[in-house]
Amino acid sequence: MELRQLHYFLTVAEELHFGRAAERLHIVQSAVSQQLRRLERELGTELFARSTRVVRLTEAGSRLLPYAREMLALQVRAREAIDELRAEQAATVRLGTSSGLGSWLDAVLTAFTRRTAHAQLELVTGSTEERLSQVRAGDLDAALLHGERTDPGLEFLPLWRDALMAALPAGHELAARETVALARLAELPLRLCPRSRNPALHDLVMRSCRAAGYTPLLGPDFTNDQDTLAAIGYGKPSWTVFYAAHADQLHVSGVVFRPLSDPAPVMQTYLAVRNGPPRTALRALIEACYEADEADEADEGARA
Repeated sequence: MELRQLHYFLTVAEELHFGRAAERLHIVQSAVSQQLRRLERELGTELFARSTRVVRLTEAGSRLLPYAREMLALQVRAREAIDELRAEQAATVRLGTSSGLGSWLDAVLTAFTRRTAHAQLELVTGSTEERLSQVRAGDLDAALLHGERTDPGLEFLPLWRDALMAALPAGHELAARETVALARLAELPLRLCPRSRNPALHDLVMRSCRAAGYTPLLGPDFTNDQDTLAAIGYGKPSWTVFYAAHADQLHVSGVVFRPLSDPAPVMQTYLAVRNGPPRTALRALIEACYEADEADEADEGARA
């Protein structure tokens, strides 16, 4: 039994006329009759009582009719489901990115490409508030951000934790150490971005310094990577912080990056998404983020 035969059967059953059914199907009448004869032979019974003037359903045809409708409706739904999946896979996922992601973003992009060959990932920059607002409005599918947040319209999925590293003048005595205790930096001016620009990072650094027993001496604001690192490397001695995944990608003469200790500040990264089940392409992005985190944990375990 073929779906094409059921389609022909249903059309004739609705028209009760082979000629009109053939016109609806855009084929010749003989093809309709031939396929229905084959279906009747397969089922071992006649589906239509035919005369020169009248075509009507037999009892067997009436019994088959609801099943034919159901099977053809399932065919339509199956095709729609595949078309919907294809459209979702081909869609663009818009991701709001955060500064300092470094190698994490590379890992996410690699995992996302491996998981879906069709969807495209568009990266969008902006402040944390701008990106969260765009996620709420549906203009962004998701946003990566540092630090814990709450928002009744959004879900924050915890991802990786990134250690902070101190950026120091290469000629400073502390640069010779493998790790730098935060308390040793008390006399060195700290170049930190204003809290209005990055409250999560600002609060983490200030809280960590206070835990080390002092309030840091603030120097000029952190402006951008290039200018701030140049000032640290060749200007008046000072220091700042970078996420480890970002610092690993920076190679600046006159500056060294060292892990911090006592305490060792760590920043949690989150993926902000709208509440509710994600579409296929967004689910691939979420899984790619988790894969990047799990791969890093596996690497750390292997190194240990």
